[in-house]
Amino acid sequence: MSILKRLLISVLALAVLSGCWDSKEIENMAYVTALGFDYEDGKYKAYAQVLNFSNIAKNESAETGKNVPTWIGQGEGHTISESVDSLYATAQQRVFWGHVRTIVCSENLLKQATKIQDVYSAVNRYREIRYNILVYGTKEPIAKLFAIKSLLNYSPIESILSTPEQVFKQFSIIKPVYGYKFIANSTEGSGSCILPSLSIDKKTWLEDAKKIPLLRMNGAYMLRNLKLLGWLSEEDLKGARWLERGINRVPTNVPDTEDPKANVVIIKPHNAITSKVVDGKVQYNVKVSVEAYLNELLEPLSSATIKKETAKVIVAQIRSTYMKGLAIKSDVLNLEDSLYRSNNKKWKELHQHEDTFLLTEDSLQDIEVKVHIIHAGKYKTKR
Repeated sequence: MSILKRLLISVLALAVLSGCWDSKEIENMAYVTALGFDYEDGKYKAYAQVLNFSNIAKNESAETGKNVPTWIGQGEGHTISESVDSLYATAQQRVFWGHVRTIVCSENLLKQATKIQDVYSAVNRYREIRYNILVYGTKEPIAKLFAIKSLLNYSPIESILSTPEQVFKQFSIIKPVYGYKFIANSTEGSGSCILPSLSIDKKTWLEDAKKIPLLRMNGAYMLRNLKLLGWLSEEDLKGARWLERGINRVPTNVPDTEDPKANVVIIKPHNAITSKVVDGKVQYNVKVSVEAYLNELLEPLSSATIKKETAKVIVAQIRSTYMKGLAIKSDVLNLEDSLYRSNNKKWKELHQHEDTFLLTEDSLQDIEVKVHIIHAGKYKTKR
């Protein structure tokens, strides 16, 4: 075979080989890790938190505590897509959306039910963005929220904005909500959807003598059928956690006053909600069982007393949260879901209109709590 034929065959073979001709250098792309949306003066405002490769990749040469800047893009438009697309004109690099972990909605946006649905629909139409993204509401300016770093100057990806699970495992107060769950809960007829709210805490941590702002879940917005019912603080929501699934660790003062006698850590709460119709009105009974261990003992108390007092705290918190929800016509404890699942025909009969709210002070009847103390650390308690 002549040299010319061999060369021709080699060229033809190269033509059918696959390659990475259109691949991009990963360090030359802008990675959007969080999206924020506001609605003001008849226009949507989009905020994109962008981290470059050095913010995301961890390697041996990375310097812990080095302050790496966070880039925040701000766009606006008459539609959500237009507000996001307006960021491209000045991005300078290709923008990659596959790392979006979080969507933050302003309170202005949450007040308009149709806008919330529009945001979620528009974002999910884009193929690079996943379904399992976190969703928050906020009263804070979104640009300021996105600029907050994590402890030790780690990037915002290491904060509760993007990875709240680590904090939730140690301090299970308000459960993070993912997008698919948010839409399911807020459009389902029974109960209310709890949307965590983010705030900026400037009091808790210091770098040397300088106060450092960090993110905190300070409460939650209550929605039903995508309509905003109101906002409840972290304190108001203390009772809701006992009826949630996946609660890991809840430190609790006993009693829950300014003069506690003990502190227990409650784990693995289990609950059962039953419903019955009496004279055309629905009544609910709640049973909760928890495991706990003694974290601190300030006064001599027997194990039986600790159990009894801990149960009282949980009962009081559940009833208090229920009453806070009633004030804004919100089923914070999702009691109505019990009737919705067990007797859907009756539920539909009672709820002729989507805005029907039937809960009253008397709807929540008995709250029964059982506490099992599993250990008292390295010490023993009296029985």
